[in-house]
Amino acid sequence: MILTAPSPNYDERTLPISMLVLHYTGMQTGEEALARLRDPVAKVSSHYLVEEDGRTFAMVAEHQRAWHAGISHWRNVADINSASIGIEIVNGGHDFGLPDFTKAQISAVISLGLAIVQRHNIAAHNIVGHSDIAPGRKADPGEHFPWQHLADAGLGLWPDATNKPADTTQLHRNLAHIGYGFGGASEADIITAFQRRYLPNAITGQPCAQTCALAHTLVKLIPTP
Repeated sequence: MILTAPSPNYDERTLPISMLVLHYTGMQTGEEALARLRDPVAKVSSHYLVEEDGRTFAMVAEHQRAWHAGISHWRNVADINSASIGIEIVNGGHDFGLPDFTKAQISAVISLGLAIVQRHNIAAHNIVGHSDIAPGRKADPGEHFPWQHLADAGLGLWPDATNKPADTTQLHRNLAHIGYGFGGASEADIITAFQRRYLPNAITGQPCAQTCALAHTLVKLIPTP
């Protein structure tokens, strides 16, 4: 069941919907997050918020542009707000100990996400986290977010583990092909964002062999921009 909690923080889109962006709220409670996302002074919002118990709040209509992405970039798109649907997931994040997401919450995110993807024909490689589109600036939904579980359910991509060696000199090109923008972020920030999602137990910001191999495998699943 989706509850209604309208936010005044939105405007008109200038691009067709092609992305789904997942966030954590980074606040102590869902009540605080919901209030902030509806506060006209805060000038932030998302289309949906998913509470720890799985309750889902609709705040901005999908055809409107919510204000959740900020300065960001993905696969040649700079106005991510215009091109995306944003889901905020209640979680304290790094500032509050990076708690695990609940089963009810992830189940609700999967159900909501699958419906959104179907409505707007969003490609799997365009289902991203805030940290993917704003590396170095944002770290959500964080390394505890179960990206592989979502991919298994049909949301996003997950590269199969591989022991094949990969050329480290191709990592920059492969990350750009996946979608990571290098305009305002360092290569270490980009690598950190990639590792936070696909190699969460080894976040170093360095181009290790496993990082290179995973990026090489993932590239094969994604069309050229």
